[in-house]
Amino acid sequence: MSAPQHWGEPVTDDQPNPSDSREQWQRVRGFLNDHRFALTGRLLAESAPHHLVPGAPLLARRHWIPEQPVPLERVRLRWQPDAPSAPVDGGEPELDHVRPHRQDGTTYHHYADAVRDLAKPKLFENRSCYRLLDVDESAAEPTLTFGRGQYFDVINICEAAAHEYAAAVLAGSDRRTPFRTAIGDPTDLARRPVMAATSTLVIRHDRRTGEAEFVLHWRDPGKVASGGGLYQVMPVGMFQASHDAPWNEANDFDLWRSILRELSEELLGDTEDYGSDKAPIDYAAWPLNKTFTAAREAGRLRVFWLGLGMDPLTYVTDMLTVAVFDAELFDETFQRIVSTNDEGRRVVLEDATGRSTGIPFTAEQVDRLTAAEPMQPAGATLLRLAWKHRGALLR
Repeated sequence: MSAPQHWGEPVTDDQPNPSDSREQWQRVRGFLNDHRFALTGRLLAESAPHHLVPGAPLLARRHWIPEQPVPLERVRLRWQPDAPSAPVDGGEPELDHVRPHRQDGTTYHHYADAVRDLAKPKLFENRSCYRLLDVDESAAEPTLTFGRGQYFDVINICEAAAHEYAAAVLAGSDRRTPFRTAIGDPTDLARRPVMAATSTLVIRHDRRTGEAEFVLHWRDPGKVASGGGLYQVMPVGMFQASHDAPWNEANDFDLWRSILRELSEELLGDTEDYGSDKAPIDYAAWPLNKTFTAAREAGRLRVFWLGLGMDPLTYVTDMLTVAVFDAELFDETFQRIVSTNDEGRRVVLEDATGRSTGIPFTAEQVDRLTAAEPMQPAGATLLRLAWKHRGALLR
């Protein structure tokens, strides 16, 4: 997909009545969902951000991306429960020019409130999340500090920033983005509350033939609040506890456990209700975890950390991981792999055999998806990094 030459009718700031302001907001929101890929390309073409990953469409400070894949068990997490509030929260007056009005004439103060009333997706809940506070530059191994946050921080800041840019493009004034200016350096983790998702590239590797394929997802904009209308790796999920009950905060504060739950939910279609509203998840007794733990110990499943980065359009943050399954383990575990789920559909190539579970992990497919197809920046970057490090990943 290339950037369209005609973006549609211009949007102006003249909002004579509340209904007009809501219709205008919905039009910009629809335009954003239809053109996320092109808008990102346009933004990067106008001015390359300072913290851009070399050769990839993702923002990251230099120490966020390791030189080589890091086994996931070497990533260290720290907990800071008393982190100070960030100065930017999405309620700033710099967003007034794109805020719609309710029927009584009052303004929607936060973007999530407008999404809830005017464009609510299937999945939309303000759950607690682990807020990314710091990535230690001096540590020998990846070391991340987290505190407490809420999912709607992503909507109120990230989606609002993208909406503002889309409105500016439609109005023919790309530079009129005061909220994005107020955010400043998006990689400054103290400037705004940053919630991170775990984005996992799942690779099926046949050691006998050397062939590999990966799982690809298309995110349905009618089902998700962020990143709809784009291809993405699969699974992806916010780094958060399984339920807001207090005993889950510490029990679920683990990258592997987060990835495990997403594999269960997104690839197998299992429920997100773990009963953790009543008691913490017993991961040691969970059959899927027991299978995967044994496989990791035997080298049949290898999970790696490739870093983290931010979407240039939305500033959404993704932690980039890869899970390489031996073909036999993958086929045994994912016999009932889903074709659709609550966030979109799994993408396969039509190879006339009916056996494909994903996309061939080849230079041709990686180049096609990362250069020519509408793919989320995190997924495109993860694919490029995985291909770059394929020798280490597919041993």
